Amino acid sequence: MSDFRLKVFHTAAKNLSFTKAATELCISQPAVTKHIHELEREYDIRLFVRLGNKILLTEAGKLVLKHAETILADYRNLEYEIHRFNDKHSGELRLGASTTIAQYVLPQILAGFSAKYPDIRISLTDSNSSNIEKALESGEIDLGLIEGIARNSSLKYLPFIDDELVAVTRTGFLPETDEISLSEFCQFPLVLREYGSGTLDIIIEELAKRGLRLSDLNVRMHIGSTEGIKSYLRCSNTMGILSAYSFRRELKERTLKIVDIIDLQIRRQFCFAFNHGQLSPSATQFLRFATKVASKNLL
Repeated sequence: MSDFRLKVFHTAAKNLSFTKAATELCISQPAVTKHIHELEREYDIRLFVRLGNKILLTEAGKLVLKHAETILADYRNLEYEIHRFNDKHSGELRLGASTTIAQYVLPQILAGFSAKYPDIRISLTDSNSSNIEKALESGEIDLGLIEGIARNSSLKYLPFIDDELVAVTRTGFLPETDEISLSEFCQFPLVLREYGSGTLDIIIEELAKRGLRLSDLNVRMHIGSTEGIKSYLRCSNTMGILSAYSFRRELKERTLKIVDIIDLQIRRQFCFAFNHGQLSPSATQFLRFATKVASKNLL
């Protein structure tokens, strides 16, 4: 029912690329160009300008983008609501989740939600917490799930589930102990998540409570994914700090082990994040479903 030309414009404007818009929408690049030119003829104004190999929005294009986001959101809500007359849940759900949640918590929830509501189209953006918050602000996603600290006053946060960050090494490293002091921990070579990740933010916050800075630790490397850290730990004499959700299989297989740090416990919450105002119906449906799964301790 929605104006496809407007969707093409919105996709091109968010990517600032006709090529990426074509790929995302599964149409040809000439088709993207055609739809954009039709809009420009209808409004009798340029919406994009070319600078070398780049395209940028004109002031008119920025105005159209602002209204397009509202209009397309209204179309998504209308689609969901109209299908409810037939007791059918349909529509689009644009989720974003920080890497740990996307990889280790959401798959089970998404599988159950998709089985119960097969007519809701789901897309998932996987990035660090900071980028998920930015995607919410720009209207690229409807609902986010992030790690740790609520930091953006333009967004609303709701607690989801509790998590614990623990020190992890390969089995065989430190074979005689499963416990170290905080001062010993500061000396161990560490590999940690990248800046902007919720995991690193909460580590920095907990260190500060104990009068320590990240520079007081022996950080050898920052890696942008939990899977990357686990792979590195398995073949090195280093230590990482990871979510307890992220290495259950490795604990069972005894390839990684937990090392307790005396006087350092790092607990946090995974939170839903969304813009102030009304959530889309499909996002509300997912939030309720995921909360129910968590309340039954099914994760």
